[in-house]
Amino acid sequence: MKTKLILVEGLPGSGKSTTAGLIHELLTKNQVPAELYMEGNLDHPADYEGVAYFTEEEFEELLKKSGSLSKVFQDRVTVKRGRHLLPYMKIKNELGSSFPDELLAAISKKDVYELPMEENIAVISESWEEFATQAAAEEKVYIFECCFIQNPVTVGMVKYGASDEATIQYIKKLAEAVESLNPLLVYVKQEDIEKSFRKAVTERPDEWFNGFVHYYTSQGYGLVNGLSELEGTIDVLKARQELEYSILKNLQLTTYILNNTQFDFEKHRVNLKEILEE
Repeated sequence: MKTKLILVEGLPGSGKSTTAGLIHELLTKNQVPAELYMEGNLDHPADYEGVAYFTEEEFEELLKKSGSLSKVFQDRVTVKRGRHLLPYMKIKNELGSSFPDELLAAISKKDVYELPMEENIAVISESWEEFATQAAAEEKVYIFECCFIQNPVTVGMVKYGASDEATIQYIKKLAEAVESLNPLLVYVKQEDIEKSFRKAVTERPDEWFNGFVHYYTSQGYGLVNGLSELEGTIDVLKARQELEYSILKNLQLTTYILNNTQFDFEKHRVNLKEILEE
């Protein structure tokens, strides 16, 4: 059976983006039709990035408060199983200052990734099921960076401090949804988590760093364990990697763990080429 989905996972700063890009490059070079979806892509076919969830009643209330944007929201909302899904970040990017910050803040509180964990699992897993049905009928390979393990772990462990088992079951549910695509999982490993994360911090904007530290230490696992600032964030990341290793052991997927500790680009390319040739 052909692989139609390649999943790239690993901690922040491990080299996931580079890995996903190399996989896409290698497939394309070999005339394999492939589509790459990086973290944060608002057009993701399986995940809900920058999408808010409303009940019918909540959406009607939103329309009453939205003034001239009411028609835009009505035209752009998608209704699935009674859920009203609004791609608010795409709309914001298109409208710019015409989308008031106060309204954006109110809508962002209804983001799919702000839902209680059980509701988030239901919405996300149904989206993955729909994607799998569509992708099974296509003659191309999808490459997803970090939404398969990272997002559920972020919701379960980091945001809600859920049990390891609850998070593992969430990811197993996604794995079952895409089983028909014969997925391949590439996990990018760093032996020195602190070193690789500190490297990432120097390469990214302060806004990213401050938001990341706040998210990782102000709730869930970080809050329960009294962790704070950069050092506390690194402790959360170490615990996260332990959980992710447990997840890998529990999944019935073809999985490769690539050690990228040295950030040796050419060696990494060779390793990926060998994996894809298999």
